[in-house]
Amino acid sequence: MPTQEKTVTSQIAPLVDRSAWKKLTAHYEKLQEVHMRQMFADDPQRGEKLTAEGAGLFLDYSKNRVTDETLKLLVELAEESGLPERIKAMFGGEKINLTEDRAVLHVALRAPQDATITVDGENVVPDVHEVLDRMSKFADRVRSGEWKGHSGKRIVNIVNIGIGGSDLGPVMAYEALKHYAQRDLTFRFVSNVDGTDFAEAVVDLDPEETLFIVASKTFTTLETMTNAGTAREWSLAAFGGDKASVAKHFVAVSTNAEKVTEFGIDTANMFGFWDWVGGRYSMDSSIGLSTMLAVGPDNFRAMLDGFHQMDEHFRTTPFEKNLPVLMGLLSIWYNDFFGSETVAVLPYDQYLKRFPAYLQQLSMESNGKYITTEGKRVTYNTGPVLFGEPGTNGQHSFYQLIHQGTRLIPCDFIAFAKSLNPLGRHHDMLQANVFAQAEALAFGKTAEQVKAEGTADWLVPHRVFEGNRPSNVLMAESLTPALLGALVALYEHSVFVQGVIWNIDSFDQWGVELGKKLAQAIIPELESDEEPSLEHDSSTNHLIRKYRKMKGMA
Repeated sequence: MPTQEKTVTSQIAPLVDRSAWKKLTAHYEKLQEVHMRQMFADDPQRGEKLTAEGAGLFLDYSKNRVTDETLKLLVELAEESGLPERIKAMFGGEKINLTEDRAVLHVALRAPQDATITVDGENVVPDVHEVLDRMSKFADRVRSGEWKGHSGKRIVNIVNIGIGGSDLGPVMAYEALKHYAQRDLTFRFVSNVDGTDFAEAVVDLDPEETLFIVASKTFTTLETMTNAGTAREWSLAAFGGDKASVAKHFVAVSTNAEKVTEFGIDTANMFGFWDWVGGRYSMDSSIGLSTMLAVGPDNFRAMLDGFHQMDEHFRTTPFEKNLPVLMGLLSIWYNDFFGSETVAVLPYDQYLKRFPAYLQQLSMESNGKYITTEGKRVTYNTGPVLFGEPGTNGQHSFYQLIHQGTRLIPCDFIAFAKSLNPLGRHHDMLQANVFAQAEALAFGKTAEQVKAEGTADWLVPHRVFEGNRPSNVLMAESLTPALLGALVALYEHSVFVQGVIWNIDSFDQWGVELGKKLAQAIIPELESDEEPSLEHDSSTNHLIRKYRKMKGMA
């Protein structure tokens, strides 16, 4: 652990020993049975007071089980946990990814050209803009038809091959910004090493008109390079095996020039990024090349500006009005005091259909940790499970559990005042459901209200809604590229806030490594023509033998 970080963390008491934590524990005992009906009755202006705005987003957090005292203590906890210092350290390029000794500078990916953000004494902003400029020139060539395939045909199909952050970010952004996309281009995304994913992605594509983006920093990622190899074979087959064709139909998002060249890609068409960019924070780096190809350089840069606006809001706004801080602290409140284990993110815009899946990685890979920065086991809950679906789809699926289930599930509703596709009454009906669901969750329906409707006594308990179920409502004018950037940055920084409070490293992901390493050992055992000598546990050994038998190898 770097000496500087040892100094920072050693000055902070363990979470459960912090003064604000103890005060919150006592406060929770008094507040846990108070209903939001009472809170709103006690303060008729509550719905106007408990709001905040920034970077084009409006947050109503009044339908949460909090009082002014709760919010005061949560902010006190943030300050006592060193959040101001940690924000400064991140923006200052300090190596806050402790276990990998790396800076965490996704904020540099969207910094303006005249900004100065240093890592190891070097301003990284010029490098960021150099890559952005090269991406822009390449995107313009492809979008205009200037870039031709090996046989002289225009490229009209773009297939992004990546996994994790190299897939979830690009596919989410493409779906979110499809309204702004160039519609004579087709975009597909391949991530799963299951051959079906690749087969279905290219089934109706012409290889002569298809460009592959291979996104792997090291150019060694198992799933990505397996799919890239298959794509290379598929493409070469159309050109009679002419390896010169690869340079016209493949580009790389990578830093490994040797491997890229070996693959057959011209390094002039290799777009790099840096160790201080984590995969799940990389959609606004060169990993977003497919996004730029879809929506164009101007819209991509508008998205970056939205990211930057939220970065500045987070960096400079007092915690009491700071959107990421408020949302992060509310998550702590429910996760650690109310024992809530899940969060539902519910975007009421079909374009955001992949947003919950994107946030799953952002949140759960970042904060799914049980070890503190000092290497000790936590004694509190971290990293809630996140799920969600767009619009009214979820209402006819899992909302029953949220309304009348036995678990407390805080919700984030995301709403827009204007539709990008206005059709009659559709949008008003859609957004009415946002406000209605948040209202229903908060206030519910009492037995007296149910009886007053003439409901039979035996049926009354089934139709009672307890309410007192918390939600945030995030609202914006419309889903623009800038707004998407701000929305993603909001959740990035909210996740960071939670990690700081829990004193965990939100920027490593060692939990994904063990299974990958074991798989590398098992692959040859599945493929071997001879009966392999197995030294796993009895279950794994039996499963391997059963698989080989079903496959017809034994």
